[in-house]
Amino acid sequence: MGHRKYSAPRRGSMAFYPRVRARSLESRIRSWADPKLEKSSLLGFAGYKVTNLNVLSVDDREKTPNFGKNIMNSSTLIATPPLKIIGVRGYTETTYGRNAVFDAFAKDSDKFLSKKAPFKFKEGKLEEINSHVDKIKHVVAVVSSYPSSASLSQKKPFVWEIPIGGKDTKSKIDYVVNNFGKQVNIKDVFEAGQFIDISAITRGKGVEGPITRFGVKRKQHKSRKSVRALGTLGPISPAVVTYTVPRQGQRGFHQRTEYNKRILIISNSDKDSDFKINPKGGFEHYGLVKNDYIIVKGSVAGVPKRLIKMRFPIRASSKKVIEPKVLEVLVK
Repeated sequence: MGHRKYSAPRRGSMAFYPRVRARSLESRIRSWADPKLEKSSLLGFAGYKVTNLNVLSVDDREKTPNFGKNIMNSSTLIATPPLKIIGVRGYTETTYGRNAVFDAFAKDSDKFLSKKAPFKFKEGKLEEINSHVDKIKHVVAVVSSYPSSASLSQKKPFVWEIPIGGKDTKSKIDYVVNNFGKQVNIKDVFEAGQFIDISAITRGKGVEGPITRFGVKRKQHKSRKSVRALGTLGPISPAVVTYTVPRQGQRGFHQRTEYNKRILIISNSDKDSDFKINPKGGFEHYGLVKNDYIIVKGSVAGVPKRLIKMRFPIRASSKKVIEPKVLEVLVK
């Protein structure tokens, strides 16, 4: 947006406005897929980013030049300690949106949860859920994830809602009743070769100028006073700078969702896995992975130790799940 004679296309996508800092380290998933599962299960999971690594596998994508050949995939390791189902909620559809008609919470000795009013345990509350089957349209599980279970220093757990998928409302309720107050592992939700959507908070980069933040073109070196600045902020009348004009400001630490990321490996732990992923001394900025983990093809937003939320793909391209043939995991 430097010196030009006529006009130029706008710089920076308007799809990412407002470019401000995220409100929380925890991303918020606003919509969930309904894959019509044969067996009731959670429609999402969560983990903590560890590091990037390379995975050598056989390309199983048909009609591609590398089909059947060994390829190196830049991938991301995510530690996935089990989630605990601490509650259940039933929602009904109204004119003004969803309305909670029933909720029940498990008895938990954790001091961070017992002090919060919405999560208080009430005797016999869970048995009342069968009387609300006709009203309930959506069944969600209130889950908690403890960073300490992934060898992180944070003690306060993350708590949020994950919908339950299944054939009908009765099967969803039965799933919650059977797993009420219990832990759910990553293998109970996802499988190797499956595509998932990943939501997280990106790495924060602080305040940046319009050149870096929007990709604005630099002005010529003889320009007056500034080179890495805009040539104009707009017309003289009206005397208003519109929000579409690229300006300096926050870059990074935004919530982003990536679609159709393929799971290459799901493992219970490093001891039981066919691949030893832990380097000597642990991963930089994280440490040793001592629990369940997954390896996802491609990059994942955020820094090490950041919470990563996963869900069933909302833009699923294929329902067929083929387990990839992994030959070697190369830790950087």
